[in-house]
Amino acid sequence: MKIKGHYFSLKQLVCLALYYGFAIHLPSSSCIILGGGAKRIRYMLVRKIFKKCGKNVNVEHGAVFGRGTDVEIGDCSGIGINAVIPSSCKIGKYVMIGPNCYVLDQNHRYDQIDKPMCFQGHSGKEPLIVEDDVWIGRDVLMTPGRTIKKGSIIAAGCVLCKDFPEYSIIGGNPSKLIKSRL
Repeated sequence: MKIKGHYFSLKQLVCLALYYGFAIHLPSSSCIILGGGAKRIRYMLVRKIFKKCGKNVNVEHGAVFGRGTDVEIGDCSGIGINAVIPSSCKIGKYVMIGPNCYVLDQNHRYDQIDKPMCFQGHSGKEPLIVEDDVWIGRDVLMTPGRTIKKGSIIAAGCVLCKDFPEYSIIGGNPSKLIKSRL
């Protein structure tokens, strides 16, 4: 089925409706009473929505992933509470994305100075790629086209605006290398 230029199976549409209509509102997985069940329900739904979904994936309460049909996420990875990622994200194995993280996949165009920026449209979409064994702290903002290399740590509150080598510890606004884990 094609909706607004995107193809969905009936199963994906039903699961997407159940996720955004119901499962997104269930308690976080750390909730003592209902957390484990809520985590399993969200996992069952995203397995049918995402392009690729590994084992033991945790999509938390309030997490938004657009239509989700192009999301790829590896084993033992998680998307934090109220995190927002575009549908084009590729997330490796053993990745922790903290609460309130926000991923941008495009910017406003601003190259024509004779035309207001609000009328110039957007740049092409640039997906986020997160390699294996990455920890992204709380409230991190990631600009379009970032690749977060294997073993990296992104400090809480960071505005990630460029790429860094593997095993980097990154923080600040704008982002800078704090130190290497090697």
